Amino acid sequence: MTVIDLLLHRVSVPRLGGNAPSAAQREIIFQAALRAPDHAQLRPWRFFSIEGDARQHLGTAFADGLQADNPELSIEQYEKTAKSLLRAPWVVAVVVSPTAHPKVPLLEQQLAAGCAAHAMLYAAHAQQIGAVWRTGDMAYHPSVHRYLKLKDDEQILGFLYFGEPLGNLKTAPTLASADFVTHIK
Repeated sequence: MTVIDLLLHRVSVPRLGGNAPSAAQREIIFQAALRAPDHAQLRPWRFFSIEGDARQHLGTAFADGLQADNPELSIEQYEKTAKSLLRAPWVVAVVVSPTAHPKVPLLEQQLAAGCAAHAMLYAAHAQQIGAVWRTGDMAYHPSVHRYLKLKDDEQILGFLYFGEPLGNLKTAPTLASADFVTHIK
């Protein structure tokens, strides 16, 4: 697979199963993240590697947060939410961990962390590992932030799910760049 093929054909893989990536594959994924554009080398990110029973524990924190917001929550919805992280064998929470800096505003640091997450998805795809980026309301919920012991200024960008692709992969649509580009002369 050439780099151009990788860039043009990566797709989200929402149905994952099988084994988690190996330690060597994970290291490549994390190393790719650490190459993201990063003004002033602030490294404004943290990653939480979640697998095994930890997926269920964090899923329970999701469900507890949802129930705290909605005391009428059905048992079925609670259980579905509690199992949401079991959709893949390995999950990584991507967290923006900003540093005050006179030349690097918060938005730039958030974008850097987003680029790190993006690089992780491409590193997975290059290794034939299925991956999908999910966010959802629980990424912003105080109960989840408490569970992960986030600092007050930290925020979750999303949860990256990794595993073996189940079923057929979608084909990436070819879009017309002219629909998104304005030429200024």
